[in-house]
Amino acid sequence: MTSTLFRTPLTTPIGPLVALAHESALCTVAFTDGRHDPLLPLRARLGEVEVREGDPLSVAASFRDYFEGGLEALDALPVETGGTPFQKRVWAVLRTIPAGRTLSYLEVARRVGAREAVRAVGAANGRNPVAIVVHCHRVIGADGRLVGYGGGLERKRWLLAHERALVPRAAPAQPRLFE
Repeated sequence: MTSTLFRTPLTTPIGPLVALAHESALCTVAFTDGRHDPLLPLRARLGEVEVREGDPLSVAASFRDYFEGGLEALDALPVETGGTPFQKRVWAVLRTIPAGRTLSYLEVARRVGAREAVRAVGAANGRNPVAIVVHCHRVIGADGRLVGYGGGLERKRWLLAHERALVPRAAPAQPRLFE
């Protein structure tokens, strides 16, 4: 059976994105920088897919509102992420992080009931198929540093600054002891 997905291109201040959705849920939001084909994981999950242009969930309007300052505009978008039960628990926690706030990977691990699974939380965060809507950019290192973001750390820094989160400065250069 073929699944129909609707493709919505999104022009944003942090670069072009593409959203892919069923009529009832957003399945993917991905940067279109050419590093990854956003359809590959969907084909692995859904089988054969037919892609049509369209925006049944008004994703473009929600993103426009978000980038114009309506920081909760993406929170009501329904998502269908697929994933393992553990990944789904992590992604559910990410959706609860309010704009302007961050959590450490350790705190996310605690909230999913697996304090020892910090690396697994990082791996799940990195596999988040619905960028920005599932707030993986709001997760930082336990020491407050920006670490790991599929869209690049500059985009992560921009998103957190847009959301008025306390954004750590880049770590100062370490003195070179041996030249």
